[in-house]
Amino acid sequence: MIKSIAGRRLDPLLHRLFPFLFVWRVNPNALTVIGVLVSLGAAVAFADGRPRLAALLVLFGGFFDLVDGVIARHHGTSSRFGAFLDATLDRLSDMALLLGISVHAATHADAGRVALAGATLCAVVLVSYSKARAELVVPGFSAGFMERGERVAILAIGALFGLLTPALWLILVGSSITVAQRFAVAYREMERMDRAEKEALETLG
Repeated sequence: MIKSIAGRRLDPLLHRLFPFLFVWRVNPNALTVIGVLVSLGAAVAFADGRPRLAALLVLFGGFFDLVDGVIARHHGTSSRFGAFLDATLDRLSDMALLLGISVHAATHADAGRVALAGATLCAVVLVSYSKARAELVVPGFSAGFMERGERVAILAIGALFGLLTPALWLILVGSSITVAQRFAVAYREMERMDRAEKEALETLG
């Protein structure tokens, strides 16, 4: 939702705030990889029981995820592989962060938080997979309010202020609602397409 609202309006803002990023011809794919490495560091910090450090690393990694596309557009180096790399490594970051939380909970015999982190991980994966699968059939598919930007912000704020468990619950519930929204929209649009295709075939027949 954050990306859909802000869209490319972020581009001029980032140009003004961080002009040095656009001076050199930086490879946006390299920024994507750096971002995921920072996020993996955050996952390690979560596993090690340092949630505030993890929160700062999550935000720092999110910054790279934000600027890689802006820089690619600025230099005209956007590519299909870049989009694929960005989306795939985003999923790696999401899973690693929740796994780190789960590992720390497991080492402290906190079965409840292990289960919560695991359920949240399942919901987060379904959010991204449902969209990716629907886009194969429905061009421009978009539905739901809990996307990656929202999840990263909630997780970072929760970790920073000692509210990690409520943050996980919020991500779990929001992601589950988003999955349900995507199922509903996918069903409606795919049924409409199936009907249109059937009617076209009947007309030809």
